Amino acid sequence: MSTTETGMSVASWQERLGGGDGADRFRRYTLASIASFALFEAGLWAFWIAVVDVGPAWLSLVAALIAAQIVVQLLLSRSAMHHYLGTAPRPDLLVALYSAVTVAVIALGCVLLATGRIEGRELTPYLVWQLLFYAGPPALALPRRTGFVLVMAVSVAAIGSAAASGLTGEALVFVVGAGLFMVPLMAAAFRVSGWSVHHVEELAAARETQARLAVAEERLRFGRDLHDVLGRNLAVVALKSELAAQLARRGREEAVDQMVEVQRIAQESQREIRAVVRGYRTADLHTELAGARSVLEAAGIDCRIENGPAARLPTDVQSALGWVVREGTTNVLRHASGASHCEVSVRATESGSVVLVMENDGAGARPSATGAGLPGLRERLAGLEGTLSTEQRRGGTFRLTARIPWKAPA
Repeated sequence: MSTTETGMSVASWQERLGGGDGADRFRRYTLASIASFALFEAGLWAFWIAVVDVGPAWLSLVAALIAAQIVVQLLLSRSAMHHYLGTAPRPDLLVALYSAVTVAVIALGCVLLATGRIEGRELTPYLVWQLLFYAGPPALALPRRTGFVLVMAVSVAAIGSAAASGLTGEALVFVVGAGLFMVPLMAAAFRVSGWSVHHVEELAAARETQARLAVAEERLRFGRDLHDVLGRNLAVVALKSELAAQLARRGREEAVDQMVEVQRIAQESQREIRAVVRGYRTADLHTELAGARSVLEAAGIDCRIENGPAARLPTDVQSALGWVVREGTTNVLRHASGASHCEVSVRATESGSVVLVMENDGAGARPSATGAGLPGLRERLAGLEGTLSTEQRRGGTFRLTARIPWKAPA
């Protein structure tokens, strides 16, 4: 029967957002969404220039300043994000240039109003757009307090300049409301975007570290077992060998007895080592499946298991498939850093065999083909006339399939 764990960790949904490289993809999505603000602003300004008649020379000047501002905004947004993530220095020069261009655009609008070339209803969207789209990049690039002070200083200066240029009534009230309420919200939205990317990358790094620790813990367990088995025996062998050497120099027959004891301890150590290795390589399939789910979910990978006829399989078949599960789990942790879910199924086929399929969505994941990897698994399955195959499927899915002849009892 199948068992499904529904709890998904934060790392899992991160990876789902971006597939195999979730943190990097999430960062690109965020940068693209920030860039879309600049493109949206360009569309608004194109509409404003198309409907306002102030003469070709003035419109050309407005278009040139707006184009320069949007280019600097795109550069600053990208640099600010990388600085927030700690991968680039603070873009102070771009912040200063962006602020200067914005102030120039605002001053130009106030001049147009003061000289009667535009009306208050035309300056209102002009100023609101400037303040809104200006607020985000400096708030992300600078420390929180410094960014807030700079954004609000530009907003207050813009409102004061507009009032001095003749903007009054409802138009001025609307600009003041935008400066006091909407501008801080836009600045906060950029900060939250940077914070989100930062924490997604931290969680992705923590998940990778957790996967490495899970593999290292298994190695330490095996090393600890070997140390416990061999430590005492090797100490006794060294002591008795030294005693036998001293007795032999004196020509005493007890040296033979000591060497016989050394031989006995060495043979006993061999048997204990074989028992440890056998215990490491031979495990109950159900136990291995449960352990795989526990380790994978600890690494933030949702794991679904369908154990089918696992409990009815012979001991040697369970042992071989258990090793496939253990090795496959290790490979998912090592090589499938982008995996968000893994499915393991054991089923009997009508052709008279049992099939274990282990599938994960780690794009580009390829198990190790050396050492105790695929060659070792194939040798183990070959002793039972079984086969092992791997398949890289579309969509970044990797499948490991083990097949062993077995006829289910009637």
